[in-house]
Amino acid sequence: MEDKQIVDLFYERSEEALTHMQNKYKRYAGSIAYNILNNVEDAKECVNSAYYKVWNSIPPHKPENLATYLGKIVRNTALDMFEKFNAKKRGGSSVELALEELSDCIPSVEKVEGLVDDIVLKDILNQFLSELPVDNRKVFVKRYWYLCSIKDIAKQCGLSESKVKMTLLRTREKLKTTLQNGEII
Repeated sequence: MEDKQIVDLFYERSEEALTHMQNKYKRYAGSIAYNILNNVEDAKECVNSAYYKVWNSIPPHKPENLATYLGKIVRNTALDMFEKFNAKKRGGSSVELALEELSDCIPSVEKVEGLVDDIVLKDILNQFLSELPVDNRKVFVKRYWYLCSIKDIAKQCGLSESKVKMTLLRTREKLKTTLQNGEII
């Protein structure tokens, strides 16, 4: 079933919408949650919470791309769960490592809040990503959006781990320069 038809079912408040969404995106949602939480049961709980959030948000929202919409909700839900589970124990998890890698590139919260609607930052990031070579963009998005480990990215992309690390380092450096030129950081 097409995404538009599934969204229409949500608007009709038909529970079939959840069934069709789950059938179509179960593995996709599960992999996002698992990459962040590294626990099958927690990932299942996260995905179920995300389905509930989608149910409550459509309507009023009417996403054109249901996969992206669901993916964003799953990712945010998983990050919230991760933060809650790890509030007392700080360590070197892959999520923390990935976010720490970006710390030099990400503008401070105060400065971002000063931007008009964050549109400038969003536009700069979209432009930056669109200008990256496809392979570098895939590596970057897998690491910093889907929070995949270096090892998993290397395996999925057919690269060595050192090549993935170097690609990420160089891409972060380019991102930092881009953000500095845009006076974001």
